[in-house]
Amino acid sequence: MLLASLLLLTIPQTPPAAEPAVQKPIRATVITGANNHDWQWTAPEIARALTETGRFQVEVCAEPATFLAEAPARAARGELDLLVLDYNGPRWGAAAEQGFLAAVSGGVGVSVLHAANNAFEGWTDYERLVGLLWRAGTGHGAFHPFDVVVVDPHHPITQGLADLKLHPDELYHRLVPAPGADYRVLLSAFSDSKTGGTGRHEPMGTVAMWGKGRVFHTPLGHVWTGVPASRASWADPQLRLLVARGSEWAATGTVTLSPVPLNTLSAEEAKDGFVSLFDGRRIAAWRGYKLPGLPAQGWVVRDAAIVHEAAGGGGDLVTVDEYGDFDFRFDFRVAANANSGVMWRVTEQNETSYMSGPEYQVLDDLGSKTSGKHGVGALYDLVAPKSPPVRPAGQWNQGRIVCKDGRVQHWLNGAMVVDAPCAGPEWTAMIAASKFRDWPFGTAARGRLCLQDHGDEVAFRNLRVKAW
Repeated sequence: MLLASLLLLTIPQTPPAAEPAVQKPIRATVITGANNHDWQWTAPEIARALTETGRFQVEVCAEPATFLAEAPARAARGELDLLVLDYNGPRWGAAAEQGFLAAVSGGVGVSVLHAANNAFEGWTDYERLVGLLWRAGTGHGAFHPFDVVVVDPHHPITQGLADLKLHPDELYHRLVPAPGADYRVLLSAFSDSKTGGTGRHEPMGTVAMWGKGRVFHTPLGHVWTGVPASRASWADPQLRLLVARGSEWAATGTVTLSPVPLNTLSAEEAKDGFVSLFDGRRIAAWRGYKLPGLPAQGWVVRDAAIVHEAAGGGGDLVTVDEYGDFDFRFDFRVAANANSGVMWRVTEQNETSYMSGPEYQVLDDLGSKTSGKHGVGALYDLVAPKSPPVRPAGQWNQGRIVCKDGRVQHWLNGAMVVDAPCAGPEWTAMIAASKFRDWPFGTAARGRLCLQDHGDEVAFRNLRVKAW
């Protein structure tokens, strides 16, 4: 026992994560349909940026006149928490404008994105709600990467949020304050004269109140029609996170989303030597089991995650690289009654991955009623997890596997649920008593990480590993 305790001290510990209550999804509607920018592309992309967080249920509305006239009634029925404005075009009409202001005054949140601050010159209530406007004298320099700096770290949106580094976008300058507007600046960027700017810092994120409604506004998010390269603004996970956090605050008054963008390393992880195995857009660090590349079917990228589609086939994915001792961290989400797993030290000399690789069990524990050595977080068929704090199907769970100096730990949502040997006589005895006894199982000192195709829908994201 003393040796095991000493070994634990050598493995970096993660403090247990607070177990959140089951959250009702935020009902959001992206208001679009006219813009001097590429709204046909940005509107669904904005919806994806919100949906991929798992916090929002989003629809896109390209006919705002009818929808907004009914907005107060929708909010009263619990069908609307947030309006996301991706609109710069003709006035909506008296009924829609009155409905919009009434819904916001009653508590519906608003996110105002990029050119939506150009809209509706002369509609004074809208101008005061937005706060900072594109009006006579406003402009921007060249589309280029620049840093966006948190100037107020005490607001829920920016608390714990790092500066956005080299974000590619238009940098609006000389935005005009609306008469009587009362807003708070959270972020700014230096508008360099070398790129056509003002040579001063310009506001890049503000918040305000309109009655009971909260308003988040950022002039970031430019995408020009016919210029696909400008879509880089929304490809940046930093902007996607900022808009998601701002939108969550506007809808609820609080922010529960992590301050680290999806599929990126935290500053601490980068310093500690972790490597990302997925960037949210391309499956590059993985290939099919015993295949030179990705399977032709089954695995897709959706909502910033690697998703195996139900009955999609394709087989397992394995990492391009091999690992001996390692710390692998990942998020997983399963469909109802789904089953999958994450295996490690997998070799490819066998028919299947599970003939060589021990498994962190991934499944809908609550729906399948499975427990013990086959329950979520288990060292499959070998060690049952201890009091696994699992979240239900459809929600994201945080997994972690640490192999070091002949021991393995499984973590689930910040709690260590398995601590066992993975080498030596006790390990050999555990295998001999399991279904793996007749295979070359658990004997390799190095091997690949593996995401299992068990035929069900499962999603993985935030995949990062440190090798010792």
